[in-house]
Amino acid sequence: MSAARTIIRGEGEGERLWFAGGGVHVWKATAEETDGAFLLVEDRMTQGKTTPLHTHPNLDETLIVLEGEILVYAEGREHRVGTHGVAAAPRGDAHAFMVTSESALILFLQTPGSGEAFYRDASEPATDETDAERPPDLDRLRAAAERHPDIIQILGPPPFEAAKEGAATAGS
Repeated sequence: MSAARTIIRGEGEGERLWFAGGGVHVWKATAEETDGAFLLVEDRMTQGKTTPLHTHPNLDETLIVLEGEILVYAEGREHRVGTHGVAAAPRGDAHAFMVTSESALILFLQTPGSGEAFYRDASEPATDETDAERPPDLDRLRAAAERHPDIIQILGPPPFEAAKEGAATAGS
């Protein structure tokens, strides 16, 4: 028999965690609550937030854009995904995303919910709204990824042209 239970959460409801990759996550449904079927997390991000090129070897990831716009790198090219758009990366497919609007609100859905261990390892409780402004801790993110290679494998830096240009400018 399944241990999954009914979950009802409104706006702003759910466990709030600051994520080392940047931003505050609001956990809408945990793996425990869904009996491992999925993990559903709300992520509010600011312009320029980007992920490294990565893959999830044993889970599928779907990004649902509720507000704003992100640029998704998948299948070797960049795709713009705006409000009410969806991007799905099946297990094993290399992908990354970058926020191109002033802010963005996404839901990310991972199936099964086994990815939760990585996100908990790379997070800590959010204390107030200022946590959203903390810079990413990429060393912590990489260390957590190394401890969870069955969940995430970082393949390289962000593949976006805008991110590359910004890194070149920051280095000068």
